[in-house]
Amino acid sequence: MPAITTGFKQDLTLDTEQITNHVNWLVDNSCAGIVANGTLGEATSLSFDEKIQVLQTCISAIGDRVPVISGIGAMTTKQAVALAEKAASIGCSGLMVLPPYQYSTDWYEMKAHVATVIATTELPCMLYNDPSAYGTDFLPEQIAELAEEHCNLCVVKEATTDVRRITAIRALLGDRLSIAVGMDDVLVEGVAAGATSWVAGTANALPRESVLLFNYAIQGNNDKAFKLYKWMMPLMRLNAVPKFVQMTKLMQETVGRGNTVVRPPRLELEGTELQTALDIIKTALSQRPEILKTEQ
Repeated sequence: MPAITTGFKQDLTLDTEQITNHVNWLVDNSCAGIVANGTLGEATSLSFDEKIQVLQTCISAIGDRVPVISGIGAMTTKQAVALAEKAASIGCSGLMVLPPYQYSTDWYEMKAHVATVIATTELPCMLYNDPSAYGTDFLPEQIAELAEEHCNLCVVKEATTDVRRITAIRALLGDRLSIAVGMDDVLVEGVAAGATSWVAGTANALPRESVLLFNYAIQGNNDKAFKLYKWMMPLMRLNAVPKFVQMTKLMQETVGRGNTVVRPPRLELEGTELQTALDIIKTALSQRPEILKTEQ
């Protein structure tokens, strides 16, 4: 399930035509869902109304072909609840619940925030655990506590990059909670540890390749998985740096599927940084493994 980027026009307004074309292309290439308004989607730079517009655009574009899942992130619990309620009312199939923006706190307060959002909806919810981005680390015991109290908490997106977390969550919860790999460059290891889905960034530029890699990993086809993984790793690591939004949009532009426009304070890449990233992308694309030529 790609965590999609948000397309902007040169004047920094939403480019709904680009978003429509993008999500259709992803689904045409067998992606199993669309996750909008996440970190990669520059959600912190979107207004409430713009977030709803992105969701409506995605839903109108792909209908019921695959689920559309909305990131639920906000400065306050009240704002997050309002966004969750609106996302449900316009037809989203699930919610990805984030910690509050700009506030890292203890478990007592953090649990109150995410539990309030989860309890406000009957939609299935995914808890997003990315301590490097949000300063909050949902420990396995805390995730188990939430899962026990909220039957609609169905998935945790694990983005700590520590695959031992997946093992620990499974040890506590068994099959009660599904685990999604939340960082691209631990996909194969995460699946081996028990993850059953992937909220992917690199898929924005390489959806078919990402789906193939995920399927190989799930099927235990290790030889094919590691051949493809080795090739994709330099590109995946561009999605694991501070300027991952700019890097992902650059990959999209390079393959002819978007542009590099981002909203400040993010700025487009330039100079040596841009050239280095382009060299990595173009080198990888020129060395596509034979497996991609033989399998659809």
